Amino acid sequence: MNKPLTVLCIGGSDSSGGAGIQADLKAVSACGCYGMTVITAVTVQNTQGVQDIHPVPRKIISAQLEAVLSDMGADAVKTGMLWTPGVVESVVKKIRAYKLKNVVVDPVMMAKDGRSLMQDKAVTTLINKLLPLAFVVTPNIPEAQYLTQTNIKSVAAMKKAAIAISGLGVKNVLIKGGHLPGRKRSGVIDVLYDGRQCYEYKSSWIETKDTHGTGCTYAAALACGLAQGMNIFNAAGLAKVMVTKAIEKSLCLGKGHGPVNITGNI
Repeated sequence: MNKPLTVLCIGGSDSSGGAGIQADLKAVSACGCYGMTVITAVTVQNTQGVQDIHPVPRKIISAQLEAVLSDMGADAVKTGMLWTPGVVESVVKKIRAYKLKNVVVDPVMMAKDGRSLMQDKAVTTLINKLLPLAFVVTPNIPEAQYLTQTNIKSVAAMKKAAIAISGLGVKNVLIKGGHLPGRKRSGVIDVLYDGRQCYEYKSSWIETKDTHGTGCTYAAALACGLAQGMNIFNAAGLAKVMVTKAIEKSLCLGKGHGPVNITGNI
């Protein structure tokens, strides 16, 4: 019997199906891996924004982690919304206990509408305890600015920020450039720092408002590349290609930001 590569996705549920766990599972399937989940919160949201958040009790989060990891293991792990310090602690504990290696941390701090998805103390716990266990962290520009307390207005500044974030203990840093000024003219440039040098991944700007779930899709595809045995350079390349195609085929749904479409079959 065929044994598929497994990717454990840890994060919040999105009722609109565009981001969070739902986006993760679509990306994992599109990349040819088998997705598993640990739900950390149930959000009330649609294409216009997040209206409410219901955290899952910490003991249930820990129980989900134990149930999956003790039975099926994980070739890679992708984390998303981790609302409280306790949730971050629970994830850290299981990563250590099961000696998980291919850990992709998407530091989901706020929704597209600006609503906070992570308590301040949770961010501190993530920096101090989760990042040192991560193989790669994937902040966007606002998240990278928060992590470094700097303003990022250029690719050069992105590289400096990536190096600074690496100093927090994470092995690889991938900063997504979708929020960078001037991107509509120059294209979207993402920066990977592997602890030695920086690499650039460039794609043309795609004119669309329908980008809900971009970050989740990117990080989940990256986790799949790592699960498949790719090095960080090639895994990041795969993720960049997959998310670009997902944006190109995004869906005009709802009254706000529609979802990206990684399957391309709709």
